[in-house]
Amino acid sequence: MSPTEQTDHHEEGVEVPFGLISPDTLRNLVSEFVTREWEEAGDISYTLDQKIEQVLRQLREGKAKVVFDATSSTCNIVPCR
Repeated sequence: MSPTEQTDHHEEGVEVPFGLISPDTLRNLVSEFVTREWEEAGDISYTLDQKIEQVLRQLREGKAKVVFDATSSTCNIVPCR
C-alpha cells in the first residue's frame, strides 16, 4: 500500500514508547496533536489542557501510541488496534 492509499487511521512507522520521551517533549507532541486533530473535528467542549490530559491518559492506558515515520521524519499519535 502506498502512502497515498493509507487511511487516516493507519500509520506506517516505528512505535516509540512514550515513557522514553522527555515529559516536556511529550507534552509538546500531544499539544500539537490535539490542536491539529480537535480543530479539524470542531470540538470546542474541552480546554486544551483537558484534551492533552485525555490523550496522555490514552497513552498510559495503552489505547493510543506514539509512532515515528522515518519517511516524513514526523511523529503522530494513533489508536492502538
